Amino acid sequence: MTADTRPAGPADAKIFVLVHGGAHGAWAFERVTSLLVKEGHHVVAQDLPGHGLNARLPRSYAARPLDPQEFATEPSPLAHVTLRDYCEQVTATIRRLSALMPHHRIVLVGHSMAGLVLNQVGETVPELIDHLVYLSAWMIADGTSFSDYMAAPEFSTGLIPTVLLADPTVAGALRMDFRSVDPDYRARLKAALGADVDDHDWNAVTHLLTPDTPIGPLAERVTITPDRWGRIPRTYISCTDDRAVPLAAQRRFIAEADRRTPDNLTDVRELPTGHSPFASQPGRLAQFLLTPGLHPAGAAGHRRATKEKS
Repeated sequence: MTADTRPAGPADAKIFVLVHGGAHGAWAFERVTSLLVKEGHHVVAQDLPGHGLNARLPRSYAARPLDPQEFATEPSPLAHVTLRDYCEQVTATIRRLSALMPHHRIVLVGHSMAGLVLNQVGETVPELIDHLVYLSAWMIADGTSFSDYMAAPEFSTGLIPTVLLADPTVAGALRMDFRSVDPDYRARLKAALGADVDDHDWNAVTHLLTPDTPIGPLAERVTITPDRWGRIPRTYISCTDDRAVPLAAQRRFIAEADRRTPDNLTDVRELPTGHSPFASQPGRLAQFLLTPGLHPAGAAGHRRATKEKS
């Protein structure tokens, strides 16, 4: 999805490249996109491989009533997707945008799982990215994977494990049933992913979410170095009521990154929302993305914590 309705924006117009998280698609940023474009910026959001319109669903997902055993054991049609697939797509997009609009700053924004993508893309083309923004995202440390953190104490309050309906090593994916009619299960899904999202909006969201997030990218270790990824100014927007990526886990990511790059500390913003502020509080999220704290490369090393009051 590309939103760019103004032929010429302000002199400081940016290009926001928005990368969605697992089970989502480019649609997740629809409300935020319109607000950024309204201010004269360019916005690009795409479905990652295996997500959105690129998703492929297990056959058992369409069958209702759902056969729990079949759903728990059917191999995911997305099991082949890799972190490299994600990163190559986003890197290619950034290279094209940089060539087409060389005088525009590129801000790369990633939600949740997309933190893995920001790490690797930032390491690959740091010279093309002016700012990285992690939205309650997996800003994991060098040499680690998503999977390495799941048993950590900071994730003990996370609700994602409680809504998985298949062994990821069997299905090849993190698998959830967004079409479930079980009220208890649906309540757990909402608590994990959209606790503060309006009920009507959440009903629409569950018809857009897809059941499988491939585990390949989650098991791959990332490589980030201080002189490449670590030289890009970065902001972490911390969703303080998140039950998918708990606040303690977010703070661990920030602390690990800051130890790695003590001369380029993370600009931390706090937003009192659950895991999906693009649905529950798009205006506040857009304000954070538009604030001067998203500083140019020359301001590396500056850190401040900003809290958005409810």
